[in-house]
Amino acid sequence: MAQQRVQQSAATFRQGRTGVHGVMIMKSTPRETSRRCCVDPVQNWPMPQSPLTATVKPLTGPQKALRKLGLVRPIDLALHLPLRYEDETRLVKLRDVREGDVAQVEGRVTHAEVKLGGHRQLLVTLDDGSGTCLLRFFTFYPSQQKALTVGNQIRVRGEVRGGFAGLTMMHPVVKAAGGELATALTPVYPTVAGLPQTYLRRAVQAGLARAELSDTVPSQFLQEIGLHPSWSLRQALSFLHNPAPDVSLETLQEHSHPAWQRLKAEEFLAQQLSQLQSRRARARLRAPMLAEAGSPGVFERLLAALPFQLTVAQQRVVAEIARDIGRPVPMHRLLQGDVGAGKTVVAALAAAQCIDAGWQCALMAPTEILATQHFAKLVSWLQPLGMTVAWLTGSQKARERRDMLALIASGQAALVVGTHALIQDKVQFQRLALAIIDEQHRFGVAQRLALRGKLGSQQLEPHLLMMTATPIPRTLAMSYYADLDVSTIDELPPGRTPIVTKVVHDARRDEVIARIGAQLAQGRQIYWVCPLIEESEALDLTNATETHAQLSAALPGVMVGLLHSRMPVAEKKAVMSLFVGGQLGVLVSTTVIEVGVDVPNASLMVIEHAERFGLSQLHQLRGRVGRGAAASACVLLYATGDAPRLGETARERLKAMAQSNDGFEIARRDLEIRGPGEFMGARQSGDAMLRFADVVEDAQLLDWARRLAPVLLDQHPALAEQHVQRWLGSKSDYLKA
Repeated sequence: MAQQRVQQSAATFRQGRTGVHGVMIMKSTPRETSRRCCVDPVQNWPMPQSPLTATVKPLTGPQKALRKLGLVRPIDLALHLPLRYEDETRLVKLRDVREGDVAQVEGRVTHAEVKLGGHRQLLVTLDDGSGTCLLRFFTFYPSQQKALTVGNQIRVRGEVRGGFAGLTMMHPVVKAAGGELATALTPVYPTVAGLPQTYLRRAVQAGLARAELSDTVPSQFLQEIGLHPSWSLRQALSFLHNPAPDVSLETLQEHSHPAWQRLKAEEFLAQQLSQLQSRRARARLRAPMLAEAGSPGVFERLLAALPFQLTVAQQRVVAEIARDIGRPVPMHRLLQGDVGAGKTVVAALAAAQCIDAGWQCALMAPTEILATQHFAKLVSWLQPLGMTVAWLTGSQKARERRDMLALIASGQAALVVGTHALIQDKVQFQRLALAIIDEQHRFGVAQRLALRGKLGSQQLEPHLLMMTATPIPRTLAMSYYADLDVSTIDELPPGRTPIVTKVVHDARRDEVIARIGAQLAQGRQIYWVCPLIEESEALDLTNATETHAQLSAALPGVMVGLLHSRMPVAEKKAVMSLFVGGQLGVLVSTTVIEVGVDVPNASLMVIEHAERFGLSQLHQLRGRVGRGAAASACVLLYATGDAPRLGETARERLKAMAQSNDGFEIARRDLEIRGPGEFMGARQSGDAMLRFADVVEDAQLLDWARRLAPVLLDQHPALAEQHVQRWLGSKSDYLKA
């Protein structure tokens, strides 16, 4: 009996469990220990113990900080690369220092005093024989004062500034003079509170020494991108953590050194391999076959009943989706198209094909306003054909919600439209086969996976159609979205008039209000968008409430509405109903109307403090007008405050908006200005899948990785798996949704 308990105890420890309050229970095997056990990378990595003698050991502050940064495995530390470098390999004379230099100087303290007044500060004069420098400290301790007493020989390092007092260093690093100089540039790493650079440097060096860094990329493939085989992964990492003092700092900072090129190439390859693995794994899953009905069904009747003709692009995309969901393999398709390109009708036709096959479809939108717009359109199209469309949101009354849940569970509701409420536990579908997610970048991975899990079958996966009105530039489609099939609606329906965009300083606000009056006189409606609801001392932005009052006073006899995210749902619905119905002449709103609102009579969009918005968001807001036959305009009001001019980034954004109405061009410019983060949504939340490589600047490496990934996976599967685990670990889970 005792032996059985011992075996059970050993098995428990082999499984490994995480305790409360940051305590980790030790594991027994070397592989598991290196991944999960309590680790002190500075003292001893790892710390293996017998499962029968393992003890619970709390993590220290720096160890917790390492975990917060995701630095758990030796390879994680080896790949934690410096932000910048400091040159502690040489001393310079003050006579040779220029203002703005970061210099290391040795000399004698000739004066030291604590100056009282508005700000208590320690002032120290350093003389190195060639000149003097004032050291200024606003925070200091008695031990520092002692080290900086007159007569002491010290070594200081910091940025040299000029001024009335001559050369000055603010809070330099201070050491005793005479110590050995560094033999390599000193790395400065990204860190968090509680993790000093000295501890982190030792941890990185320990991880670098213990990490398994055998090459996973055959040398012949590296030569294709001009990398010499001598730059192995270990050599590249060792060089970047300990660069020689004679190396060009510019090549290090700009990531153009061959060592950086090696790492970026490997990172791209890991991303491409992971996405290819995800695509192939999905191809082995099964999904309902939603074949088109033999006789005219909902799909054909909906197509015939539409009051407009599909564009050529819409027809092509409808055919792509129909082909995919008619196969027994789960579809994972991204439907992209510019604002107003007609994605909703494409989604409706996909839903109709699903219904024809005897299954249910769900459409999830990120906001209730957007979900309401979808619901209204889909009901108008499908209800006359005898289809029941259910509606599910978090604000519903209990009785209405119970009725909707019953319709969904019974299968009577062929299509269900809603918000996040669709993924709650109480929502049970009878036969869900197609999940459509609009503005997919606003949903997290867990939310998308939860909707896919509503099929209720262990053998089948639902088809997934994700939609976005933010077109994805080609380089992003090749990298972050390489595991998806992408359908593009690249033309707008006929009859759409181009939107004229004007960039106007806030000083001409009265002229803009006069323009509003002229539009109202022609029977048109106007949006006025504000970035904040309440005043912010930090940003000094005019809030929506004040703007609403100002426009109400300036436009007597005109009904001016107010809409913002903090209003009760019933009030939001009432305001939107009045605007859609034409009773409201002007709608003052925050960005809750960014997507989904379709009022063809609205012909003017005014965006307050446009310099505060992102480029893609500005384009989405502009897309709320120009949806009818009337000429439409968008006015981008900007303010510079006390500054003489706009910042470079803001100026580039407004310039791009004024120059182009093309969402694909806007997306390309946005990528250049801000990088890929805004496009990724939840795929990039937490840990980005690319930390070093840049999809724009390193496009040739991306092309190389795309070509190599299937070759490596087919010919060297073990190396491919090792490569993915080294670079991504659990981050590849982001590709599952």
